[in-house]
Amino acid sequence: MPKNRLPDLKTYVFEHFAFEQLMQNRINKVLIVCSNYDYYMLEEDGRIDERIFNEYTALNLRYPPTFLHANSAKKALKILGSDHIDLVITWLDIGSYKAFETSMQLKKFFPNVPIAALSHYSSELRKKILRENTGIIDYVFHWNGNVDIFLAIIKLAEDRLNADKDINEIGVKAILLVEDSLRFYSRYLPVIYKIILKQTRSFMSEGLNEHRAMNLMRGRPKILLATRYEEGLALFEKYKDNLLGVISDVNYFKDGKRDATAGFQFLKYVRSIERYFPFLIESSDIENEKIALELKGKFLWKHSETIELELKNYITKYFSFGDFEFWDPQQHRVLVTVKDLNAFQNALAIVTKESITYHAIRSEYSKWLRSRALFPLANLFKNVEYADFEDAEEIRTFLIEAIKAYRIYRSRGVISKFNKNKYDKYLGFARIGDGALGGKGRGLAFVDSFLKRNRLFKKFDDVVISIPRTVVLSTDVFDEFMEEHKLFKFAAHCDDENEILDEFISKPLPGWVKEDIKAFLKVTKHPVAIRSSSVLEDSHYQPFAGVFATYMLPKTKSKQMLEMVSIAVKSVMASAFFQNSKLYLKATSHTVEENRMAVILQEITGTQYNDVFYPNISGVARSINFYPIGNEKPNEGIANIALGLGEIIVGGGQTLRFSPYHPKKIIQLSTPGSTQRETQQYFYALDMNPDSYTASTSQTINKKKITIRQAEKHGSLKFVASTYDLQNNMIRPGVMHDGIRVITFDNILKYGTFPLPEILQELLRVGQREMRNPIEIEFAVKLDVPQGKPRQFSFLQIRPIVESNETLSMLPNNFDVADTIIYSESALGNGKYDDICDFVYVKPETFNSASTRQIAKAVELINKKFTEEHKKYILVGPGRWGSSDSWLGIPVIWPQISAAKIIVEAGLNDFRIDPSQGTHFFQNLTSFNVGYLTINPFLNDGFFDVDYLNSQEAVYEDDFLRHIQFDAPLSVIIEGKNNKAAIFKSGYHIDKDVSELDISIDDLPPEGFM
Repeated sequence: MPKNRLPDLKTYVFEHFAFEQLMQNRINKVLIVCSNYDYYMLEEDGRIDERIFNEYTALNLRYPPTFLHANSAKKALKILGSDHIDLVITWLDIGSYKAFETSMQLKKFFPNVPIAALSHYSSELRKKILRENTGIIDYVFHWNGNVDIFLAIIKLAEDRLNADKDINEIGVKAILLVEDSLRFYSRYLPVIYKIILKQTRSFMSEGLNEHRAMNLMRGRPKILLATRYEEGLALFEKYKDNLLGVISDVNYFKDGKRDATAGFQFLKYVRSIERYFPFLIESSDIENEKIALELKGKFLWKHSETIELELKNYITKYFSFGDFEFWDPQQHRVLVTVKDLNAFQNALAIVTKESITYHAIRSEYSKWLRSRALFPLANLFKNVEYADFEDAEEIRTFLIEAIKAYRIYRSRGVISKFNKNKYDKYLGFARIGDGALGGKGRGLAFVDSFLKRNRLFKKFDDVVISIPRTVVLSTDVFDEFMEEHKLFKFAAHCDDENEILDEFISKPLPGWVKEDIKAFLKVTKHPVAIRSSSVLEDSHYQPFAGVFATYMLPKTKSKQMLEMVSIAVKSVMASAFFQNSKLYLKATSHTVEENRMAVILQEITGTQYNDVFYPNISGVARSINFYPIGNEKPNEGIANIALGLGEIIVGGGQTLRFSPYHPKKIIQLSTPGSTQRETQQYFYALDMNPDSYTASTSQTINKKKITIRQAEKHGSLKFVASTYDLQNNMIRPGVMHDGIRVITFDNILKYGTFPLPEILQELLRVGQREMRNPIEIEFAVKLDVPQGKPRQFSFLQIRPIVESNETLSMLPNNFDVADTIIYSESALGNGKYDDICDFVYVKPETFNSASTRQIAKAVELINKKFTEEHKKYILVGPGRWGSSDSWLGIPVIWPQISAAKIIVEAGLNDFRIDPSQGTHFFQNLTSFNVGYLTINPFLNDGFFDVDYLNSQEAVYEDDFLRHIQFDAPLSVIIEGKNNKAAIFKSGYHIDKDVSELDISIDDLPPEGFM
């Protein structure tokens, strides 16, 4: 027999199991039709609905039904007509025909409502039912005064209603009971249901949070009841692929008459198909035991004093309920007993080959997993046969690797409830506490879910796309810390950032939080980033990007690591009250109390090189490109990437800009000279010396700035660098030649050694569709991995790019550029501004790159006046606003220019600039709908009439700045559709109908968002 090819676990995608689609039909309302006396007897020891509710609660069941009572057929019909009744339970009295007549009337008018009957008299009742019940009563049970029978009736009815879809379509397991003795199956069913429900409760621990645990309850095995041979055989044939086993009487009806060997014939038929299929014969005749054993079945004597215990033991052992026992057939003993998947995985590594083989031949691995509702893994095991493997060791390896892959798959897209006793390396995203995740935490959880939903984790060969291991300290940790130490009032009124930081660090975190952090640190083997996740952060309207702190910590000894993490967590909390944060809150009309902070603990993606740690690529990508060049289109997006930590990108440093759809056309690499001059000269890395981290308001306290030349000895440049051949004035691919190393990413973007453009195309497309908004993503890539291991693309963040689509502004037809102060064809934003009188510009004639820090301070002072007066202004200056590199532009931070409504980046003859994208600074500008213009007049790129400004009287002037206040507001139009903008000279009149075109978001092209 040819062997089937085993699934490749590196690329295998587990099937999503739709737990939410299970148990769609529920018994919510039950009508009990009986005399007042019988109903009173039900209430004798407490109301029946209370007892059922308690039973449900004890078994962790949801949706307990409510009960209504009718003492006559007339009243029952009235209730059925006015209420949605799911099940009718009636009392049958052997001395009265009224119960049968009542059931007939109910069935006549309400044929789809199942009817169950209870009676004290089982033997006489059976004869009467066979004679008179022609499909009127769906279930008949013996009443012995035990209210558990109601639970069994309700669950049996639900199982019948849901069997077709849940068992055959989705794959839930079932137990088939073939028994026609009312007394016995009325006794068995409550026992079996309790075993099943307690078994279900035991495997709820496999659920990663409360919601998932409750979903597992839906996957419990069902019970199918048959009272005749033909009925039992039909159910077996219909559901045999998903049956755990059969429990059958011997003597029941076959071919219309009672057959004393019907159960044995059923067993023979099953054995002809399945050699190891569990089949329990139960009989009142002890002599039948011998025949049952000869037919390879098991036997249960109905008159045993411990029948319920024996039944429970059989089901637990042979239907794979309870713990899994690894049996060694040579040693004749149990080697290991395991309770959950984690223990199961560990045991597979140590049990004997004989034990591995014994259970594999009998398909007991998949059966045990399925009984625990671990369907995706069970389905994988079910689809491979014992004969597909070379030997027991291959089986062992396959089982262990499959469980590892499943545990990783299971945790993806799920916010797990952190449990310090169970947390392990297979959990990707977990929450400590029950509060909110904050904006950034929500974004990460959303990314995790849509990566799973769209099956993107392994879409690209030899690449895993995922979020790094993440734990979020939810907002209730912040609340408890703040309230316990009474810090709100102090932090709100204190303006000294170091004083705030010192006060926060001096207070201990809650003890339970430190214990959970300790458990996380035991699992992680990487450096950890401690990131802010304010409830206001990364929202659709005011993203607060980069306002709060992020600290990075090297991995070190556990005690020191715990202390460093605790300090960093408190430092992030403190950053919510730093001056920049307060100014931002004020600008967005929020209060300090609204700014509740969750804190993210996240592994850093990268590799350690000597004494530093960094990723091979960091990047930011946007689904919309406001500065398309050549044949690039706005809706194709844009990316900025760099070697090292993302600090250089968010800080506005020199990085590589490319369109994911045109990765080989990069303007910075157009000539050897521009390649050397306009590519990355340095990068940031994490200092792996733990003593380099101390509590500080600076997030860069333990980050090293490293030149490209210094990185040569790391061996990391081979992934991202090319070589500038000075003699031949050319760029050579790779680093095998002598020359100057330049960061071109040619291996990736030109030669396709890593599918970065394709990954970004897919993530931007799917992310924009999922958020229904243009997006920005942050990512990091690890290429330096051991041979045979997949490379890692870490998705670090997603946030919306805020745009106003209420109106689409248009510039006047045939206007004269001479009528403008500034005209730009590289403009970001959209709209007409007619309320700005103030114009502040950096004087070109006195500008010097060495003075940019002094200029930043001067701008901050003038901005402060505008903030106090609640006024807006136009700001113009050379180079990049907000650059962390003072030689590339003026290194302001957002609060220093927060009152500017129009910002212009102007190039000078010796100071050419490219449009800034990929920075937190840039993100904040767009979030506040600030007009953003770029001009390089000396290259005929735009127009800037400096002489016009110089001729105006200044209300303020110093060595660097000039402030002009016009008598009437200037007219400013940004034409977002074509990336054009104009700031018109004072007195220029624009017809309103020309400049504004009303348009709704529904009218915009769905692929463009422009």
